[in-house]
Parts: sequence; structure tokens; C-alpha cells
Amino acid sequence: MSAKQASTGSQGKEGDQDEVTAEVCHVSELQDGQMLEVEVGQQKVLLVRSEGEYSAVGNLCTHYGAPLSKGALSGSRVRCPWHGACFNVKTGDIEEYPGLDSLPCYKVKIENDKVFVTVSKKSAKLVKRVKEMGSRVAGVTHTVLLIGGGPASLQCAETLRQERYGGRIIMVTRDALLPYDKPKLSKAMNVDHNAVLLRQKEFFQQHDIEVWTRRQVDSVDTKQRTVTLSDGLVQHYDQLLIATGCRARALNCPGATLENVRLLQTPEDALRIHQACKGHRAVVVGTSFIGMEVASYLTENAASVAVVGSSEVPYQKSLGPDIGKMTMQMLKEKKVAFYMSDGVTEIRGKDGKVKEVVLKSGVVLPADVVVVGIGVMPNSEFLKGGAIELDSKGAVIVDKCMRTTVPGVFSAGDVTSFPLALRGNQRVNIAHWQLAQAQGRVAALSMLDRHVELDSVPFFWTVLLGKSIRYTGYGEGYTETVLKGNLEERKFLVFYIKNKEVVAAASLNFDPSVSQVANKMAAGKVITKAEAESEDLSWLKLP
Repeated sequence: MSAKQASTGSQGKEGDQDEVTAEVCHVSELQDGQMLEVEVGQQKVLLVRSEGEYSAVGNLCTHYGAPLSKGALSGSRVRCPWHGACFNVKTGDIEEYPGLDSLPCYKVKIENDKVFVTVSKKSAKLVKRVKEMGSRVAGVTHTVLLIGGGPASLQCAETLRQERYGGRIIMVTRDALLPYDKPKLSKAMNVDHNAVLLRQKEFFQQHDIEVWTRRQVDSVDTKQRTVTLSDGLVQHYDQLLIATGCRARALNCPGATLENVRLLQTPEDALRIHQACKGHRAVVVGTSFIGMEVASYLTENAASVAVVGSSEVPYQKSLGPDIGKMTMQMLKEKKVAFYMSDGVTEIRGKDGKVKEVVLKSGVVLPADVVVVGIGVMPNSEFLKGGAIELDSKGAVIVDKCMRTTVPGVFSAGDVTSFPLALRGNQRVNIAHWQLAQAQGRVAALSMLDRHVELDSVPFFWTVLLGKSIRYTGYGEGYTETVLKGNLEERKFLVFYIKNKEVVAAASLNFDPSVSQVANKMAAGKVITKAEAESEDLSWLKLP
């Protein structure tokens, strides 16, 4: 439904400085299961009628500010149309990620078949609500040690404090910064370091969460329950979270260590790439998410951009050849040159700096900067040979509650191999920001002896030239696709089919279709191939 300006509403009692009340609609305007954006005292409010009750919460997703009124409602939960975060429309609490904070809640009253919403002036400017959190309790010596400073560790720490854990929390990270929004790095490479921080220093101080930056764990002794850091410090723990993530895979060829051969892992890396490429010739190696996003960003920065990929088209395995061709065309229109079904055999330099890139095909590309995005490796070397079980690729094996094979040791995030409920508990390793947060929460609850199993539906996004492709599900092994919309017009929804069922979906300019698919998957509902092929798309609730 379209936005509604509550211009006819009363603004509370004259002289009342605490609250603003406005009439926002007639009870007949919203049917059960519908949402409406209204405005109360210049505050955007999401009015929902769900399960026979009206409720009102903030309308802007706490992740990146998407209008939730354009999202997907399922029962008492609304899913963001952009990145899949979910909020309870009655409590405002965030229930699925990405994002850290919850929504403000507002009072709803019905009089004479008219719906009134009241907003306190104190909260009128707030679009986010930090959940109530405790801090350390004097005399409690129990210690939770979190290895890694990414979203899994941060969510674990916050969940522990939200659940009133009163022990010591230590987060150890090799990063120089406090936890930051890593997905932004390939989309806005010149971003200020402070602008990507997920929480400020004062937040960690207030809630007694110790963050040890520029520190690295070299080994874990699970019998003594200690970790040894690279500086020799031995730290005891009672419970341990391994959330070390993955690192970018480097090129293995002559010249790979020349100056200006870059990996993108930190804000410092992003800024160096931005500065090095400005007005210079860039070669990007890799055509999956990082490589393509970097190439997209550099079209407005570098003198020229060439992309080298081993597959026939970008995203060939993940999004499929049709979307891959479309994305390649998008970047070609920005003068990006593609060298597909190819690879790098040598990087040549002069005075220690990159000068050209030699491909397997014999093509020689002039280059001042080479950015490498050819996949990742789990940061788990410090665990090899120990009691914590790893899979063949080095990922930490966990159960549905994020428990490892060693009591008291948990793992979450990109470094894990976990059972995916969506696919009958098939063991997978998925490097998604949203899943890392969800796993961090489950790990925290497991530490507190709450039996909560991971049941999140994977949801991720990629941005090329300002256009967002959204994806939900797990499409590995899909055998066919069903297309809705038009790839050439860059407005489409693709269903990925396996065994005559939809296992994943991707879209561009087709909101909130992917969020609707995610809601169905989260509810355990099967979307058949026949439903995907049907001309009736009313269930997607497209605008």
C-alpha cells in the first residue's frame, strides 16, 4: 500500500511536550496481513494489521534504512525488502539479520473505527533501538573468549549481554579497528574508517566487552582451556567462540608479490586500492562477488578496468550464466574489458611495481594495479592437529547449536561447516554476513544452555553500478531455472530448481519477491517448479 500522510491527525493536547498523537487511518483501510507507512509528527511509522491486531513500529530497517512497508509480512514478522533482516512488528525486536538494532515501538489506539498512533517526542528522531543490555557483575570470574572481530563475535557478545550474562567477555581480533561493516569495503572503497564501525568504543566500554585489537591467537589448549597469543600471552577461558572467518586467497604465480598487487580484506586495503587506481590502469582477477563489485566501483575511479575470469561468464556457478551475461554487459557499457575462460600466468613489473599481466591465452594486459578476488580460505591453521574437528577444507565442524566436537568450544561465521536446515541438514560452508550474525546469536544462547537451533534462510546481496541483485536460499546443484521478468530490461526474478522444487531465488528490480520467497522457505513451505512457472505471481505481492 502507498504511504499515507496523517495530515488530518490531532497533535496531542495543547502544550503537551511529551507525545504526538495522530489519526492515521480508518480501520477498514487495512486488512489482516497488510502494512501501511504513515507519518506521525514527521516520524515514518509502519502500521501493521496482523493476526487481528494493530501495531506500530519504525518503518526504516535498522541495517541500511530500507522502507519496511515495501517488504514482506509473514504473521507478526516483517522482512526487509533489501537485505532480508526481520523484525517482530509487535515488539520491534530484530529476529533475523543483517543489522544489530531493533525498531522503536509506538502506541496504537482505536476509537470510533479510527486508528490513532502515538509517538513520544523523545523517540521521534530515533530510527533504531538498542536492546537493553547488562554488563559485567562484580565477583563473577567466568570468562567467554571470542576469537575474531567480525559479525559473529559481535553478535555473540551482544546477545550474551542482552541475556544478562555477567561474566567477562574478551574479543580478540587481528584487525586494527573495532568490528566494522566489511560488505561495504568492495562497494565504497574510499569510505572513512570511522564510518564503517558497527559500534563505537563507548558502546563496548559501557557493556564491559573487552576488544583486543591487533592481537592474534596462535594456539588453543582445550584441555587447559587456554589460548596463546602471538605476543606470548596465555589467556584462560571457560567458554570459547572460534569466529576467525576467512582470508582472501592470493595469486600463486611469478610477480604476485610485486607492489600494487592487492587483496581486499580491511578498510586500509580498500583505501589503498582506491588511491592506487585513481587515474591508473586496473586489472581485476576474479569474477565472483568481490571481483565484480571492485570492478564496478573502479569504473568511476580508474583510467581503465580489465577483468580476468576463469569461467565463461561471471557468477557462472552461483547466479548462473544468464545473470552472468547480463552483469558482464552492464560493466561492458562502462568500458570494462573482460577476458573470460582465462587466467594469470605471470605479473611483470619494473622497479618492483606492476607493469603488465600475462594471461594463459597469451594476452598481455598493461596494468598499474592488480586486485585479486579469487576466493577465500578459512582462518583455522592454528587449530590443525588439535582436538577441534575440521573438515577437509579447514572449516570448523559444528552442530545446529554451533557446538564443536569439544565441550565448551563453539564456532560461528565464515569459518564454520554447519548443517543447513533448509536443505535437510546438509553440511555446508556459506560465507554470508547475515548467517554469521545468526550463528553468533545461536552460539551465545548455547553458551547459556538455551537449546536454540540455527534455522536461518541464507540471504545475501551484491551491488553493481548502484543496482542490487538479491539472493535467498541455497542453490548449489540446481539443474534448471525459471525466469520471470526480463534480463535485458534488468528487471527480473530467477527461480533455481532442483528435484522440481525451488531451492533459491535471485532478483533485480523485482522487490519484494526475494523476501517473499525467503519467508516461504523460513516457514518450511515448498515452492514447486509448477508454482514458479505459473503466470500467477500474486503471492509475491509485487507493487
